[in-house]
Amino acid sequence: MALDELKAAVPDFAKDLKLNLGSVIGNSSLPQQQLWGTVLACAIASRSPKVLRELEPEAKANLSAEAYTAAKSAAAIMAMNNVFYRTRHLLSDPEYGTLRAGLRMNVIGNPGVEKTDFELWSLAVSAINGCGQCLDSHEQVLRKAGVDRETIQEAFKIAAVIQAVGVTLDTEAVLAE
Repeated sequence: MALDELKAAVPDFAKDLKLNLGSVIGNSSLPQQQLWGTVLACAIASRSPKVLRELEPEAKANLSAEAYTAAKSAAAIMAMNNVFYRTRHLLSDPEYGTLRAGLRMNVIGNPGVEKTDFELWSLAVSAINGCGQCLDSHEQVLRKAGVDRETIQEAFKIAAVIQAVGVTLDTEAVLAE
């Protein structure tokens, strides 16, 4: 199991991450599609080759072809949107907020899976990428759709742990060179 291999790669000084990785994935209350879509989108967003190599096969095995593609789409579109909207939000000139974005985001309207699943994955990726405006937007859509706070928090807990594992493993790989 790739998750076990990933946990085994986490160094002893980051034991909490190893334990958290097992718990946020292994003991998640999310339905399989939400869980593994979140895991895949976050593994991509983490930018860690090791994390992606280890988690992608298991995600692919637990997702339909449509959900697998949609999770990758969520990571891709949010890579763009998080930079764009975070920058627009951080600029002190509010006029940028009135300008038309002019960026294609069709996948958000038609992701090929349940809208709530795609929104959850987008929120998790936005947590990794640190875009407050996107986090608020996706959280509001999820809450209006009846998704509870515990489910939303579950997604950003997965994001936090996967990101931390990726940073730790990539750091150790560089230091070992």
